[in-house]
Amino acid sequence: MNRIEQTFTLLKNDQRKAFVPYLMAGDGGLDCLVDRLVLLEKFGASAIEVGVPFSDPVADGPTIQQAGIRALEKGTTLKGIIAEIEKARKIVTIPIILMTYLNPIYCYGISEFVRDISNAGVDACIIPDLPVEEEELIAPQLEEEQVELIRLVTLTTPIERIKTIASKGRGFLYSVTIKGITGTRNEYDSELHQFLKQVKEVSPIPVLAGFGVSNEHQALELTANCDGVIVGSKIVELFERNDLVEMEKLMSVFKQESKIG
Repeated sequence: MNRIEQTFTLLKNDQRKAFVPYLMAGDGGLDCLVDRLVLLEKFGASAIEVGVPFSDPVADGPTIQQAGIRALEKGTTLKGIIAEIEKARKIVTIPIILMTYLNPIYCYGISEFVRDISNAGVDACIIPDLPVEEEELIAPQLEEEQVELIRLVTLTTPIERIKTIASKGRGFLYSVTIKGITGTRNEYDSELHQFLKQVKEVSPIPVLAGFGVSNEHQALELTANCDGVIVGSKIVELFERNDLVEMEKLMSVFKQESKIG
């Protein structure tokens, strides 16, 4: 049983929901990545998603795009990120999930990438521009190294395709909550709750909702029909403002509402 399976088993036993913050590696300098990972674990993260800056991030909204630009301007590289994660793994105990696009992996070398992230203690990868039909490029190698491939479904994904995608892997299913790119939202489409309920009914693995979650109310509202939330743009924004008080308050939402209703 890997760290992700262990984490969700513990959460289920405690009747708690998952809070997974996202941060952009290299935003603010790569030398602060370890400290930020330690801080997020201290604030109660169930797992942490670490973004790799990329020049053409098709799934990312303005906040994360700007964070990626700042990171690239500071000379952040994939090799450097992996080295910092390896340092962090000596003190960070929760799952670390690497989010990157295919191009940086190709440039790095697929076999070398899988080997190095495994050695560094990365537990899973999210590759948003990798369709399930093409995942044989890397999925077997990740599986061999016991690194989970986290797959995504969206509001426009047909239910039969959701069943197929959910049947793969042992991590969690990433359910995109909006028809568009990342970024904070004031409200969600009325169809979202029914969508999450349907996904939860057919998925044999935990279901997490991501994209647009920016406050405690949204986190609690969404988790009525799923197992947790992934919060990206808001965490990136709070790091940029150095508003750690607000960040800790946001991340404590499931401590306050620890029991499933």
